[in-house]
Amino acid sequence: MSDMLERAQEMLEKHPLCNQCLGRQFALLGYGIDNEKRGEALKLLLTMKAHQLALSKNKKGIAILQTLASNGNFPTAVKMLKKMGKKVMEERTCFLCGGRFDSLEGFVSLALDKLMEYEYNTLLVGIELPTEVEEREDEFKGEFTIKHGESLRNEFSRTIGKKIAEATRKTIEYERPEVLVLVKPFTEQISLQVNPIHISGQYRKIVRGIPQSRWLCSRCRGRGCINCNWTGKMYPESVEEFIGNPTLEMTQGEDIAFHGAGREDIDARMLGLGRPFVVEIKKPKKRFINLKSLEKRINKRAAGKVQVSNLRFADKEVVRRLKRGEASQKLYRAIVELDKPVSRKELAMLQNSLVGALIRQQTPRRVTHRRADIVREKYIYKANVKRLTPNRFEMRIRCQGGLYIKELITGDEGRTVPSVAGTLKAKAVPLELDVLGVFMEEEK
Repeated sequence: MSDMLERAQEMLEKHPLCNQCLGRQFALLGYGIDNEKRGEALKLLLTMKAHQLALSKNKKGIAILQTLASNGNFPTAVKMLKKMGKKVMEERTCFLCGGRFDSLEGFVSLALDKLMEYEYNTLLVGIELPTEVEEREDEFKGEFTIKHGESLRNEFSRTIGKKIAEATRKTIEYERPEVLVLVKPFTEQISLQVNPIHISGQYRKIVRGIPQSRWLCSRCRGRGCINCNWTGKMYPESVEEFIGNPTLEMTQGEDIAFHGAGREDIDARMLGLGRPFVVEIKKPKKRFINLKSLEKRINKRAAGKVQVSNLRFADKEVVRRLKRGEASQKLYRAIVELDKPVSRKELAMLQNSLVGALIRQQTPRRVTHRRADIVREKYIYKANVKRLTPNRFEMRIRCQGGLYIKELITGDEGRTVPSVAGTLKAKAVPLELDVLGVFMEEEK
């Protein structure tokens, strides 16, 4: 204890320190005591020690009291000096925190005002300090060889977080808080980082001619021009907007990001149980929404075009699984037209050649502007070919995710091998294409 008092006295003789900043230099010593009480106790013990010295006519006692009064801003020492008729030195601002701990209630009040707009259950307080403040603290720790202390950042975060949690009755969460309160004590600024919510489900696209994502006008990039009739878009509707707009309305978010397990072409339908997707809502004010109500709202607005089902709350891990689309399998149905008649025997040969085939595809010409021009190998698990007319047939293919079906049919001028056109030695054109199923890894 005497060693601790001597260290505290050395610190105060060298620098002005508030109760919190003195107490947190010994934060790991003792349980159930906050740093303010710890610092106050140290100053009180030093005051008693100084009084004892003063009573024994030791001038050092008065010097310690004057240090406690000025560098410690300690009222008890001030009163004692005045009672003894001694000079009281002017109080000084804390060397480490600059007196910011006196403004804690103001920081808390500002934070609570901002938090009122949002729904959340968990939060965390983050602290941003100027570089020079952190460097000053590091130098202080080195100067006095602090071994049992707590950092200024931690003290601010813990103390403010506790006050906010008590006022809001919310839980402090260190791993994945729904809201991060960012406090800048030295500039008195407070901002909120509201973490997104993720809603997953499946969508069916019942009609053709609708893109999955909002497609900005290639000429004006969304600003609006004659080319896009001042809409800023190449297509008036998209799956993303049918799902995203009602979701934004209910959550009062700032924006969304739409993530799908792959995508179908604009002229293809997405049938079966639907394509898995996740909609990520950024900075939502409402996060505890009724997903059944949202599902009904989306389906009513997109009636006859897009339908969603099985909406549920998700997380980033679901998004990561969707992005690993190569691990999924897809089931397609295509109506293919040839430029010549083919026999049933030839179609049977085609079917046999596709089952278990490894398809080598160079990036299709139609997408080389947005995808790397490389050769990919994709596997076909099942194939079924059904003759409709002498030069038309239905083909069902279950294959590895990432296989371009249109190019499997046309051959893409030799960039896809083998292909329907190459096997039948005929020009092959996909008239219709539907996705009948998207099977994620756990569903296979």
